[in-house]
Amino acid sequence: MNTAGMETGDVLIDERVLSKLKWRCRRGLLENDIFIERFFKRFESTLTVKQAQGLNVLMDLSDSDLLDLHLGRKTLAQLDASLVQDEVCEVLSMLKKPPERSL
Repeated sequence: MNTAGMETGDVLIDERVLSKLKWRCRRGLLENDIFIERFFKRFESTLTVKQAQGLNVLMDLSDSDLLDLHLGRKTLAQLDASLVQDEVCEVLSMLKKPPERSL
């Protein structure tokens, strides 16, 4: 992969990092697992280092807080102002993106 001119955060993660990230994202609530599984199905081949960092920050949350974010019952700022980071907001937006519908 040619990474000349790319910032470190824009580099795609490799298979090893992806595997560890998927393991890290296993949750105790089925609802969270469903959101996360859908996320990986859609974005795993294009995940960047920056997005992986944002996802790791979200995985530090409790299951109930993570579900509240998914469902829009709470915002990142309501949970903790320090969570309002570009990479965290980007990944949360990706997680909340509705599934594509096939015609």
